[in-house]
Amino acid sequence: MDENELNLRPNQIPEELKGSIAVTTLDRIYNWSRRNSIWPMMFGLACCAIEMIATAASRYDFSRFGMEVMRASPRQADVMIVSGTVTKKMIPQIVRLYNQMAEPKYVIAMGACASGGGPFKEGYNVVPGIDRFIPVDVYIPGCPPTPQALLNGLITLQKKIDSESLKSVRWYQKGKIEPIPIPVLGPDLIDPRQSPLIKELCQSQISNVSPAGTPENLEAHHDNQLD
Repeated sequence: MDENELNLRPNQIPEELKGSIAVTTLDRIYNWSRRNSIWPMMFGLACCAIEMIATAASRYDFSRFGMEVMRASPRQADVMIVSGTVTKKMIPQIVRLYNQMAEPKYVIAMGACASGGGPFKEGYNVVPGIDRFIPVDVYIPGCPPTPQALLNGLITLQKKIDSESLKSVRWYQKGKIEPIPIPVLGPDLIDPRQSPLIKELCQSQISNVSPAGTPENLEAHHDNQLD
């Protein structure tokens, strides 16, 4: 235990008691315990996942930060590292996994593709940023980011956890936390949160159709040609 991280007033504790007494707050000890036990979810999307695997290996070893337990189940994971290109075919699965994670949960967008589409942003099958569907806590630039960059992103996440308070975090507020609607993959990717806007646009297009193009008028025109 590092007394500089946990103690609120280390100078006010007598020297002979510093090894057994800590003056702190509930927020501080709660965040101190969480920041050192963040379990990432074990999944990868593209080439950034290779760098994530290298970060977990012996040379960089992010178990030093209490993150060595990568869980294959979203219900046992604390942080989702979106490592790679997010395609429209994959985004429904990512949102579903995010919804299945228990609170508190965090998201790291690793690399240019996860952050904003990267070199494939204009592609017909690529989502230009995972933050269009799930909230992101830390962005890591690079294509792909190095293991050192991922470690820096994880340390940044730890600093964010340190600044949180039980009074303001969403999982201790009254009311139910609604899950994010899972996108629908059809001819294109449809976000259910935009259903009212899609319905309004469709109705406006239908109302703007010329009367000459209605089925009744087309049938009457066909009969006149036969006569």
